[in-house]
Amino acid sequence: MLDKLNIIKQRFDEVNDLIIQPDIISDQKRYVGLSKEYKDLKDIMTERDKYIELTDNIAEAKEIIADGGDAEMVEMAKMQLEDAESELPELEEKIRMMMIPKDPEDAKNAVVEVRAGAGGDEASIFAGDIYNMLTRYSQNKGWKVSTVDYNEGTNGGFKEIQFEVSGEDVYGTLKYEAGVHRVQRVPQTETQGRVHTSAATVMVFPEAEEFDVEIEAKDVRIDYFCSSGPGGQSVNTTYSAVRLTHEPTGLVAQCQDQKSQHKNKEKAFKVLRSRLYEMELAKKQAEDAEKRGSMVTSGDRSAKIRTYNYPQGRVTDHRINLTLYNLDSIINGDIDKIIEELKLVDNTEKLKNISDSL
Repeated sequence: MLDKLNIIKQRFDEVNDLIIQPDIISDQKRYVGLSKEYKDLKDIMTERDKYIELTDNIAEAKEIIADGGDAEMVEMAKMQLEDAESELPELEEKIRMMMIPKDPEDAKNAVVEVRAGAGGDEASIFAGDIYNMLTRYSQNKGWKVSTVDYNEGTNGGFKEIQFEVSGEDVYGTLKYEAGVHRVQRVPQTETQGRVHTSAATVMVFPEAEEFDVEIEAKDVRIDYFCSSGPGGQSVNTTYSAVRLTHEPTGLVAQCQDQKSQHKNKEKAFKVLRSRLYEMELAKKQAEDAEKRGSMVTSGDRSAKIRTYNYPQGRVTDHRINLTLYNLDSIINGDIDKIIEELKLVDNTEKLKNISDSL
């Protein structure tokens, strides 16, 4: 393991020199990437120092015991050896996990879109439930949530809603929520008490920086229109809402949440950049998942990932066969347990690919 850590130290020293070079500082995209890499490598270097200290202590203790001189010193060395050897496996496991290559997208903010699927009014109501679940979870983590665009359902909820989430490692966490969420329950509109099945699709895009995606002005058609829904008289009567159409791809992004046309346009461009960026990322995720045989983050929007069964109070994540019986708390945003289990499985898969080299 030390050989591998020493190779990483060489890269750390290299990055440490690069981030102070004027030509790197002037290249924003490269500077941001190297700064993130430096932070990650520095954390590993801290653990490397602990690892060296621990293995040195083991070697020193074994030497004293083998020498067999002062009985008191030998006894202290045995205690030191026992403590160090008990700490070493845990530290090695921690270092292995830190060595898993980090996805550079994980640190980004996210644009999340929830769409009602099959199921009519009940699907819209369920899409609203999923939106509330994700926003409460995000707020509980101290992340900022901002609505971009929405289309309300006729009996509550949303036919679709789009929102931004900003904070630390947002995309790296919320990406596990992408896919089809299915609900089994008696709809509010059902008079016979029969259980229906409805669905909502969640899409999660990493928020693209301007230097990640370059959009030519000539490729974008901009339309302005009156906002709909709540927001007061000025929102509904002025042309503040903005719709962008990227003509080469046909992608559309719109925002009507702000009273300011300029702010709506800014938000819509942010979403459009993220959609274009995600198109390429989805291909890469699917390729990576195919190589690893993983369904945890496959980039497949049509994959059914989770079922919420109300009659039994049960939630099942189909990717890892995890079933929990606390549906009420989960639908209210308590999804930490599910996401942590998904991360664990994902990281274990990645760890298999690097274990042989340690």
